[in-house]
Amino acid sequence: MQFSSRERQKLARLAGDRREQYPHSLQFYLEPPTESISLVEFESFAIDRLKLLKVVENLGVSHVRSTDIYKTKLEAELRKLKFPYRALAEDDYEARRKDHISHFILRLAYCQSEDLRRWFLQQEMDLFRYRFNELTESLMQKFLGHVNLSFEAVGEDLKNELVNELSASTPGFTVSKVKEQMFYKVGLADAVDLFRARRVFIKDGFAYVPFKEIDVIVLNNYRTKLSKALALTARSLPSIQSDERLQPLLNHLSHSYVGPDYSVQKNTGKISLEQIDALSVKSFPLCMRQLHRALRDSHHLRHGGRMQYGLFLKGIGLTLEQALEFWKKEFIRGKVDADKFDKGYAYSIRHNYGKEGKRTDYTPYSCMKIIMSNPPSQGDYHGCPFRHSDPELLKQKLQLYKIPPSGITQILELVKGMHYQLACQKYFELTHDVDDIGFSLNHPNQYFTESQKLLNGGRELKKELNNSGNFHQKNNTQESINSSSTPTSSNATGDTELEGLEAYFTED
Repeated sequence: MQFSSRERQKLARLAGDRREQYPHSLQFYLEPPTESISLVEFESFAIDRLKLLKVVENLGVSHVRSTDIYKTKLEAELRKLKFPYRALAEDDYEARRKDHISHFILRLAYCQSEDLRRWFLQQEMDLFRYRFNELTESLMQKFLGHVNLSFEAVGEDLKNELVNELSASTPGFTVSKVKEQMFYKVGLADAVDLFRARRVFIKDGFAYVPFKEIDVIVLNNYRTKLSKALALTARSLPSIQSDERLQPLLNHLSHSYVGPDYSVQKNTGKISLEQIDALSVKSFPLCMRQLHRALRDSHHLRHGGRMQYGLFLKGIGLTLEQALEFWKKEFIRGKVDADKFDKGYAYSIRHNYGKEGKRTDYTPYSCMKIIMSNPPSQGDYHGCPFRHSDPELLKQKLQLYKIPPSGITQILELVKGMHYQLACQKYFELTHDVDDIGFSLNHPNQYFTESQKLLNGGRELKKELNNSGNFHQKNNTQESINSSSTPTSSNATGDTELEGLEAYFTED
């Protein structure tokens, strides 16, 4: 294909504009996007970034961040989701644009509570750390200049004068290594973490930071900026909540997980009520095992527990008729007679199966929804045991279920680090005697499906249940768009656009 001189000039000018817009593959996300995008692209970008951050979270606990396997797996995910992964690539404008826009979309979704902000901040920090450390030394220098973090390099004369002090104050640095390494003078306020850890030499209010430690300074700066930006964005929530296009999407993202919704089961009707007790021990995640045990002991569950457990049972294959029989038999063993059950409880069970009210066919709760919404109060048994239980009570429960002491220690460490889904993954590994489950756990019904597949000799289940990387865009669940009159990107036309997105990230 040949272009005229004018066309070549136009293409060159366009390429120049693109390079000027995103001069680096890495950024601090200081300026929000100003272009208009379709609702379809809005949700697609957000879902891909959420997938990426979930992988970042999982890899950060499964592997040491500086290891080759961590880097290889994270780069593979960046490639697959089409985010920037190679700093020198000149044709990655679309990847940089996607990176920029998707960050701000999730910033909107994850600014809505302290727990959401903390999770988002941690994953974005880990992603930034990986990207920054993959830069060459010259690109690091250019990036630092771009974000106004240009630190004064220590001259050779001064470094030779302080060589003994630098060697003594910088762990792992011999005199010869000090002479080889570039050092920078950094204000003490910017190097406070290194100072506290006794990893740098201090003189006249400056920290002398080796180049290999400069990422700590940059990361602290990025954390401060992003934390402040999240707080500022949270102040814009009233504006977002009044926008009927954005709020349902953002609510769905903040309570979402990446995986199938388990609304369709090939096992429907194939599980008998007599099997449930045995299955609860072998294949239920801890949250559902806890609910089942409470129901058997007290013959009753409050509304939150009935919703969480009832939809889970629906997801593993119980039909409406089986569910009505299961709940009725258990409740009439307690203080509820058959007539009261039929009048007070049967309706809500039929409602969950889409047979009453708005005829919404409700789907089982994901891990993220259980963790982030409707925390249990006194007398409740729903929620996530790793998120909502007292650590000592959790320890006792794990001991009761014959989890070895070393495994309990590992689980409690993950809980302490607020890695609740990873704690559940470790529980799966320990109860199934496997070293690595090989998937990222996002849903109680995924836990059940993978457990059954493992216990039944690896027989393949339905593809949509096994592929936890697929996200089915549905708007018929109670945790997504809660009104059939509100359009989502799943049913919106491609030319519907969101304009003025930057207004949500700027101060009033």
